[in-house]
Amino acid sequence: MDSPSSPATSRPTPACDAQALFNSVVERIYLADRFHDLLPDIEGSLLQLLRAERLTVYQRLRAEQVIVSKFKSGDEIKEIRVPLSPTSIAGYVALNQVPLLIRDVYDADELQRIHPALRFNMAFDQRTGFRSRTMVVVPITHKCVGLGVVQLLNCTAGTSFSEVDLRNASKLATILGQKFSSEFQGTNGPFEYLVLNGRISKERLDQLLLRAEEEGADLCAMLVGEAGLRPDEVGHSLERFYQVPFHAHDPNLTPALDLVRHVPVDYLRNQNWIPLSGDADEVLILIDNPSDMQRITEIQKIVRSERYVFRIGLPGDIHRYLGHELQDKDEADISDLVVRLEEEGGACELAELADDGLSENTATVIQLVNKLILEAYRQNASDIHVEPEKDAAPAMVRFRVDGLCRPALRIPASHIRAVIARIKVMSGLDISERRKPQDGKCMVRLARTPLELRVVTMPTVNGESAVLRLLAASQALPLGRLALSPWNMDRTFELISRPHGIFLVVGPTGSGKTTTLHAVLGHINKPDRKIWTAEDPVEITQPGLQQLQVQPKIGVTFASALRSFLRADPDVIMIGEMRDAETAQAGVEASLTGHLVFSTLHTNSAPETLVRLLDLDIDPISFSDALLGVLAQRLLRTLCEKCKIPYTPSSEEVEAMVHHYGEEYAEELGFTDDPPTLHQAAGCSVCGNSGYKGRIGIHELLVGTPEIRALLAGKAGAAELRRLAMAQGMRSLMQDGIQKVLRGWSDFDQVRRIAV
Repeated sequence: MDSPSSPATSRPTPACDAQALFNSVVERIYLADRFHDLLPDIEGSLLQLLRAERLTVYQRLRAEQVIVSKFKSGDEIKEIRVPLSPTSIAGYVALNQVPLLIRDVYDADELQRIHPALRFNMAFDQRTGFRSRTMVVVPITHKCVGLGVVQLLNCTAGTSFSEVDLRNASKLATILGQKFSSEFQGTNGPFEYLVLNGRISKERLDQLLLRAEEEGADLCAMLVGEAGLRPDEVGHSLERFYQVPFHAHDPNLTPALDLVRHVPVDYLRNQNWIPLSGDADEVLILIDNPSDMQRITEIQKIVRSERYVFRIGLPGDIHRYLGHELQDKDEADISDLVVRLEEEGGACELAELADDGLSENTATVIQLVNKLILEAYRQNASDIHVEPEKDAAPAMVRFRVDGLCRPALRIPASHIRAVIARIKVMSGLDISERRKPQDGKCMVRLARTPLELRVVTMPTVNGESAVLRLLAASQALPLGRLALSPWNMDRTFELISRPHGIFLVVGPTGSGKTTTLHAVLGHINKPDRKIWTAEDPVEITQPGLQQLQVQPKIGVTFASALRSFLRADPDVIMIGEMRDAETAQAGVEASLTGHLVFSTLHTNSAPETLVRLLDLDIDPISFSDALLGVLAQRLLRTLCEKCKIPYTPSSEEVEAMVHHYGEEYAEELGFTDDPPTLHQAAGCSVCGNSGYKGRIGIHELLVGTPEIRALLAGKAGAAELRRLAMAQGMRSLMQDGIQKVLRGWSDFDQVRRIAV
């Protein structure tokens, strides 16, 4: 312990004597069975070493989350209990784990410079006649876990304590932290208790810890999902280390999200905390690490309260309270949840409450929205449509699966507003605004699979409607799995191997353009190539790609991103969409300056794409020089492999196929005198009795040959471009679709539906 400098009013203690006294005190602390039994014997030595008139040692209670005086000088008060609060000095130090040196506890300005709510309780001085002056208060911690507080009152060697006194008190607190941790049967790590009790080996724990760090994964979820531990076992281990009670997930508990209504849900999810209950007097916070002082400080800024009580929770449980951890273990079936809503609706009517008496935070509503997302994901749906009906009719929920909407369930009309409000809360939208369209997004987690939701709410004459688009984070498909025809595949390989030029993938929204582009990028993604992408949103990630999320609200557009990319030494550039003339012109210029450029457009066919770009006033000469090719595509529903039925088509159906394929190309179909064998939909449990499961692409590829470029430079029309491209080997979307029908992948009706 530092030897304090001796003022004129205090007799100096030689440094060697002080050190010997300190060593003696430390030894006695370590040897004692119970610290508070020892304190009366060493009080005099401690006061001499710390130059204090009085000393109080607080210890934190695990169950009640308060600090209690385990020893104090004087006998005026038997016990002092202090909540974790920014309003008292000891409570502030225990809450924030920061040491304080206060030169005058009666100086309100000095206290408010530390924290605006900090006050000194003068009741003790007024009642006893004791006059408090200066104070040192330091936290007692072990492994960053708060276990109590040491408080020194009134310096005996001057008018105020010094920084030396603060350091000496901190040294004592370090010794006490080790002692308290031992008395509390604390551990040295969050998961050490599991190892000590043989629930997992040290080697296995280290392996999971390393993987969690590398993958950015939740270690607690890995311990439960991969190591086979129960959630309560993991929680008890955390409790032993942090000395904070563990709170298991309670599906019937509604968190107090009204306390953080102005905070984005994504922030709470990323920070892993949530208020379970509370008001201006006391708030109960569930957090995965109650020793993270940065987050504790942020919580005090966001949730204003006199006292803070903490409980430790698993990150997955916190996400479930936020509606962001969509597990399906021990949850009710979706139909059961609707029945429960109806029952809760009946209770509301009996109590003569308003129709929206069920709030967006009601446990049943949270479970229902979670279950909707989970079920949509399981059915491979791209969108969830929540649609209110007229008057008291139940609202309809539909999933878009393989391009078509199918009914999923109905929600009682009395509670559709609560469901919409829950969706708004998850996506950070204003739940009080029901007159205007809103759009937002949020991230949810299916086990360890992240899923982004793009949410749009729309006011209708029957109430608010919502559409949730599911954007599952995924990896790029190999180019060979895109179902390209041999001719299309060979030409595509040839075009994307060029060092510069522009290659476009076109089609309507949801036709798989991004999937195709990422398959192309995955094929050319080599260590010797620098690839930049600008996307909205980034749905597919690949190692080796530098991917940028477009954010028009702050000026990060496709055009501005492309200009920036050109200054970042690229070899390949992918622009998510050529929406305007500026982006299109910049893409052409980039391809002419030695870069390979990929992009998409919302056009119906490959020849039409070239005409559309010329209509944007792009220089036809430059564009024709840059063009490599245009791949138009659609997604074709495929027959379910489990239940599709072979059949022999009628002559009329064969004639229709030949007519749509083109009489001049009919020999490519390979028809003989015997009719071909086709397949048709049946329906089974695997495909939801629809007969179809999954989709594949149909394509038409226009190659930028010298002849095509010459027509393009002369501003030829789409029909002329199509005739030449067909003569050079291009086959239309309809033709490619019919070829896939002959392979038994789909039926002719599906081709006619998407390839007109």
